[in-house]
Amino acid sequence: MIIDHKKIEPIIADGFKGGKGPMESRNYYDGHVRINMATLKPGDYAGYHKHEGTCEVIYVVSGTLTFTYDGQEEVCHAGQVHYCPEGHSHAFANKSDEDATFLCVVPAVK
Repeated sequence: MIIDHKKIEPIIADGFKGGKGPMESRNYYDGHVRINMATLKPGDYAGYHKHEGTCEVIYVVSGTLTFTYDGQEEVCHAGQVHYCPEGHSHAFANKSDEDATFLCVVPAVK
């Protein structure tokens, strides 16, 4: 199955999870898994949140994202993956001067 995010209508989530700024994303959801392609502008961030009943995998396509994972900061560059297992918390910010584009995979809540 091919999912072409370019063919999915974008939505804007302003202040995602209590964060700052608009995050544009193109979301696929089949009732089992969310597969989203998103872009975060410089200076914007997604708020700190806990994954309960699910996990999240974020692959950075371009740019750089800085994650706060269980209270610790880590930088994820293009070509790298951030993983937030079930029961853990994270937030992510674009602290760079260029857009950050990333692919998120979130299985359905148990």
